[in-house]
Amino acid sequence: MKSNPIKSQNQRVERICTTTLVIGIDIAKEKHAAQAINFRSIVLTKRPILFSNDLAGYEHLEHSIRKLQKMQGMNDVVVGMESTGHYWFNIANWLVGQDIDVALVNPMTTKRNKENRDNSPSKNDQKMLLSSPMR
Repeated sequence: MKSNPIKSQNQRVERICTTTLVIGIDIAKEKHAAQAINFRSIVLTKRPILFSNDLAGYEHLEHSIRKLQKMQGMNDVVVGMESTGHYWFNIANWLVGQDIDVALVNPMTTKRNKENRDNSPSKNDQKMLLSSPMR
């Protein structure tokens, strides 16, 4: 039986509600950066959550997530990250072990979304930091 891609997409969208904290992680080799948003894509933190690619960093991320949940009154968390390279394996597996849902995002989707937002195909994170409402 074929799966229905529209039904799958709708299920993913319906998963996010008013009490869902959404965490996006920019995966890197040594230091990751995470940003928290609500269901309307409103940024909830003044600065990204920076954490190292080791157990201490993962625990820092979990502590930050739990603190944000309590502050914002949210009882559900979804963490999204690109599946580029192999650096996401450890953090994704660790988060799943902590009963935190992880969603992998296709890098092409991220690229298209970025191009739509700033109309530039270049990969320059500084541009996104300067134009984001975090500051």
